[in-house]
Amino acid sequence: MINTTEHLQWLKSCQANGVSLDLKELIYYRAKARLLDLTPKSHIKHKMAGQYLAPHKGRGMEFAEVRHYQPGDDIRSIDWRVTARTGQTHTKIYQEEKERPVFIFTDFSNTMLFGSQLLLKSVQAAHLSTFVAWSASERGDRVGGLVFNQNQHLELKPSSGGKAVLKLTHNLIINHQQALKIHGSDSEQNINCFSENLKRLNQLAKPGSLIYLISDFCHLGTEQQSNEALKQLQLLSRHCELVACHISDPFETHLPDHNGVIKVDTGNTQSSLPLMNNSFRKQFNNQAQQALNNRIQMLKKSGLHIFSFSSASPIEQQILGKA
Repeated sequence: MINTTEHLQWLKSCQANGVSLDLKELIYYRAKARLLDLTPKSHIKHKMAGQYLAPHKGRGMEFAEVRHYQPGDDIRSIDWRVTARTGQTHTKIYQEEKERPVFIFTDFSNTMLFGSQLLLKSVQAAHLSTFVAWSASERGDRVGGLVFNQNQHLELKPSSGGKAVLKLTHNLIINHQQALKIHGSDSEQNINCFSENLKRLNQLAKPGSLIYLISDFCHLGTEQQSNEALKQLQLLSRHCELVACHISDPFETHLPDHNGVIKVDTGNTQSSLPLMNNSFRKQFNNQAQQALNNRIQMLKKSGLHIFSFSSASPIEQQILGKA
């Protein structure tokens, strides 16, 4: 954890205010791209050439192994040294470099519009989304995304180069501005936005894609919403690699010791929290931690790789800590 002075210095360095989004603070992560390792954990199924190594047997870019010659093998790939040494014909096998589309699914729904220290969770989600996008672009991969708030969404089909990342950052800024405007307004709220956008992602992502899901996953807290969301996650996990980036704020699971009552505005309702009451704080913290543990278990059962991030410290410091 960094102190208040360091908070202010960091916000100034990346030209951020912690609440709204600006292009400069997202471009800041371009120089940090190499800190993030996007090496895939599973086989790549996409057919285009690129930077990831796929287990494709045939004439290609990278040497894989030497094995006994088999009928149909390309005679140009015969390894004459091994053949002479062993007295049996051997051939070189290559694996072709392949590109992997990287999708970034960014949640700006109402529960993400909260922050008690450095950033709103939604702003941290945007920072991490851009971090991933610049890293993928640096590797030469195509970047796509789906960003949504409580009522609206924007889609970006995978494309290559820095322009693709800039398109994503533009979508993040626009959708976040809309989210802040919607939050607390009298407009009707779509309680199924999370599962509906997962369904859109299922239609958008091609087999073999690497998908980063950046959210607090609070929509998994109700039975009806979690059932549909988990169904969509399980469908996605059959043909894509899923990485869940769970964003949280320290206040959500650990109420501070404070001599007074504070009011928390959730957008639709206001709650009073008697922080001077030790038993209330203990009960709140226990229940919140249990709810968090339940959401994490749901994600694990759906076959996701899970990483946790806090909105209370710079994302690059947390990435370095996980390296």
